[in-house]
Amino acid sequence: MMHLGGGSPEGTEETGKVRKRDRDAPSPSVALLGHPGSQDSLPVFLFPTELVFYAQQHCSHKRVLTFYNPYSFLLRFKMLCTAPALYTVVEAEGSVRARSCVDIVVRHQDVSSRNWGRRDRFRLEVSGRGQRGSREIWAELRGGEGAESPLETPPGRTAPPGIPSAMLPMSPGGLNPGRGRDPSLLALYIIVGLVCITFLMLPLHNEPSTLVPVHIHVTVMQKLVCAYILGLLTMVFLR
Repeated sequence: MMHLGGGSPEGTEETGKVRKRDRDAPSPSVALLGHPGSQDSLPVFLFPTELVFYAQQHCSHKRVLTFYNPYSFLLRFKMLCTAPALYTVVEAEGSVRARSCVDIVVRHQDVSSRNWGRRDRFRLEVSGRGQRGSREIWAELRGGEGAESPLETPPGRTAPPGIPSAMLPMSPGGLNPGRGRDPSLLALYIIVGLVCITFLMLPLHNEPSTLVPVHIHVTVMQKLVCAYILGLLTMVFLR
């Protein structure tokens, strides 16, 4: 795994060293799987669960990952990849304040046919208050154009298990560019987004709070669902 982001000469030298080690290994994933995960104690909320790029669909060459911090303390993060030469990551390293989220933009740099069908692995490593966690996702480049249906999750936005498809916002492909965005849909998106933000600001059920009654504390799963929906809404407005 190699750290993405930054183009200094030192980074180039380090990249060459890592690639030399990778040639001695059976595959890039071996070095990744070789890292012990027993010290990971923090669940990491990163959406979507997979990145899919389409060679002939230019808008799909850029994907957005949403990293949410539901905890009451700051988290630092670093994005790693098995093939950093193929991707550019905006803000591959940084921090997220308590109960906040950040969008990480991933761009594919080589959509030529020789890379069609190639699958690479990303890992987001986080740390805070002496605790660590990590989350891995796959990225794949496919040939042709990806057909997006208004009633389906957009490519690169796979719904996590347990979330009904009816809870997902409409794909950006369902908005007709010829007549602009439907004002009623925009109003619905804004309302849903405000509800999600409100849920994300509520304390967890095991956190003491003198301002919020205990009966309206939320669970980690509820925050996970809200963070996922908020990430989809962000994708809608970015498109």
